[in-house]
Amino acid sequence: MTKNIKSENDLRQQLTAEQYRVTQGCETEAPFSGEYYYCDDYGIYKCVCCGNKLFKSDTKYDSGSGWPSFYEPIEESNIKTRSDDSHGMSRVEVVCGECDAHLGHVFPDGPQPTGVRYCVNSASLNLQRN
Repeated sequence: MTKNIKSENDLRQQLTAEQYRVTQGCETEAPFSGEYYYCDDYGIYKCVCCGNKLFKSDTKYDSGSGWPSFYEPIEESNIKTRSDDSHGMSRVEVVCGECDAHLGHVFPDGPQPTGVRYCVNSASLNLQRN
């Protein structure tokens, strides 16, 4: 897959300061603050940086964590995971499979059928409503 990597200047022009901070600085928005945490609209959640299709709304659920949570990506290749030992914790980071934008983290405490929870920042997503 060819990577869709934009320049820093292009991303700064395209994204809000919060979106840039989260996706490029691997930061986290405040819990319960993101526009998609309480959203129940149907559609496809895409990467805010490159438009890669990440999650379907029917895989979103209320985990109570404060961030949008999904139990399954649209395609496994649309996301990537990598080790994250920052902030004195050992976690698994989730990034866009196309542009490497930081999305959030994945945890082994999700619902069936997958048993995983993709805990994603609203600032890294753009919902294409159906």
